Parts: sequence; C-alpha cells; structure tokens
Amino acid sequence: MDVTSFGINHDVLLRGIYVSRKDIINDGILTTFDIRMKEPNREPVMDTSVMHTLEHLMAVYFRSNNEWADKTIYIGPMGCRTGMYAIFKGDLEPHNIIEKMKECYQYIINFKGEIPATKSYMCGNYLDHNLVITQIECKKFYDEILMNIKEENMVYPKQQY
Repeated sequence: MDVTSFGINHDVLLRGIYVSRKDIINDGILTTFDIRMKEPNREPVMDTSVMHTLEHLMAVYFRSNNEWADKTIYIGPMGCRTGMYAIFKGDLEPHNIIEKMKECYQYIINFKGEIPATKSYMCGNYLDHNLVITQIECKKFYDEILMNIKEENMVYPKQQY
C-alpha cells in the first residue's frame, strides 16, 4: 500500500506546512501540501463547520488571487479534521508558500460578512459553517506557527519500520 500520509509518524507530527506529495502530470508537477493545524491524536480536532468554512474561505482567497488563481488545483479538508490539503501547480516547497499562507490566514482572520457560497444551490451542506470558531482556529495557527515557522514544522517525521 502506497499512501503517503500513512507513512508519516502521526505520533510526533507537529502543526505546520508540509509537502505531502509531488505528482508528475504530463510535463508539469503538482505539489500537495499538508496544512496541519492540529497535532494528530493529541489535540481536539476541528469541528466540521470549521473545516467547511476554512475550505470556502481558503478556496476563495487562492482562486481570487491574481498570482495563485491559475496555480490552485484544490483546497479541501483532511478526513481526520486536523488540517487542510492544498494542491498547487509547480515544484514547490513550504518556503514557497509561507508568505501566501500568512496572507490567506490574515484574510480569514479579518473576514467579515457572509461566508461565500453559503446558499443551498451553491453548496451541498450550506448550513454547516462557523466563522467565529474558524477565525479563532486560524488566529491560533497564524500566531503560533506561521509567524515563527521552524524546520520541524515543514519536514515530515517518517515512520521507522
């Protein structure tokens, strides 16, 4: 079984931004990032309403950004609810996206108004959102990780077999 995330030692994985995988598609590379906001199995996971709100706001931020709109392939929640996945075009490393992630999280922290695409005809679960808690979670991640990111927050701890 070759599932990249299953080879990561979740017992010691820290919050951070990691390269989950790189895939060659035709003549280009897609980089999948693990944006890990919670320490797996050691911190309470995020509520589905928070994950859903993160998905909407992150997708809007990146797809509305002149530089990143064409590079953004996918933004979505991890099933374990400890973070988000972001897939971008290009052979990228965490240091290539840290500043853009800081801007994205600032956008979410400061967001006011109606969460984008929260109408029944636009979203399959349009009522499952929580902006206030999402902003609290984003502020914590921004202050504690993004503003002082270290090598251990960007390099996966591999399992030892």
